[in-house]
Amino acid sequence: MADTLTLRTLVAVASVLEIRLDLDARWRGGDLGRLLNAAHSAMHERIAGRFARLPGWLVKPEVSFAIYGERGVIDLLAFHPRSRALLVVELKTELVDVQALLGTIDRYQRLARRIASERGWQAMTVSCWVVMRDTMTNRRRVTAHATVLRAAIPDGGRDLSAWLREPAGTVHALSFLSDGHRRNRRDRSVGSRRVRSPTGVADHAQQVRLAGTAGR
Repeated sequence: MADTLTLRTLVAVASVLEIRLDLDARWRGGDLGRLLNAAHSAMHERIAGRFARLPGWLVKPEVSFAIYGERGVIDLLAFHPRSRALLVVELKTELVDVQALLGTIDRYQRLARRIASERGWQAMTVSCWVVMRDTMTNRRRVTAHATVLRAAIPDGGRDLSAWLREPAGTVHALSFLSDGHRRNRRDRSVGSRRVRSPTGVADHAQQVRLAGTAGR
């Protein structure tokens, strides 16, 4: 019988009966959440590997904190002792809520110095790097929210690459990370679309541009 009912009908019936209705999304026989966690772990490994090849950087993965009731887990926290530059890295397998992402980044940056100091890192500057899984859906959502994202995360891949080599000042960057098996010659590492302001009623694709690879 269930296969003849629409989702709207099921929700309506559940509401009347005061029943909580939970949907368990599955894909090709596996849990979608488990697949996303695997993708997130793979992103962790590749970005950590990137820092391992950069001289002078210290990195801590999965940094949890609890400060005055504010709790969370920073995917990667990186520190450059010589310049005392601190970098908050947020990994996103799927961009669902842009405002939630920006709120998370703002909170992490606000608390970052204290979180770092508890680990013996005395930071002078705090920067952020949002690394997003390279999917058509994520690119489309970034394009759709180009103006808002550009205001908060204005830097691109080339800016980030230069800054990682010689951290001076701050950087606020967004990059796309392709799946390893889908990389080609042109996109061998972290690609970035730099968010640009709209120029009128143009195609959303004109609001962002590929700013080069951050893995150079």
